[in-house]
Amino acid sequence: MKYAINAAQAPDAYGSCSQGTTAGRFVYTSGQLPVGPDGKTIVGASVATQTSRVIDIIEAILAEVGCSLSDVAQTTVYLSRIEDFEAMDKVFAQRFPQPAPSRSVVAVSVLPLGALVEMDCVACR
Repeated sequence: MKYAINAAQAPDAYGSCSQGTTAGRFVYTSGQLPVGPDGKTIVGASVATQTSRVIDIIEAILAEVGCSLSDVAQTTVYLSRIEDFEAMDKVFAQRFPQPAPSRSVVAVSVLPLGALVEMDCVACR
């Protein structure tokens, strides 16, 4: 069965989706934007600050179902500027423990609310 995740420590989902869902042992987070508690205001002007905020939100969603960043198996990162890859990667490497999750990075023309980064992930309990 599939269950929605509603973490009080994370902003409400942007749009018509859940913050995340669980299906069996798997936990899926929706694409997270670097927003403040109101869910509408971007936090930080740099991709490093925004990446850190996104990971904070993902961490809160995972914690709601008893998981942590060490349980993340796969991530997808969306960058509005591919030249921000190195700065994003530095934060990613600092925050995700080894062995690091697999990752895809996609350059997109625009992200909601003018964000520089968005990230989703799949974790396994």
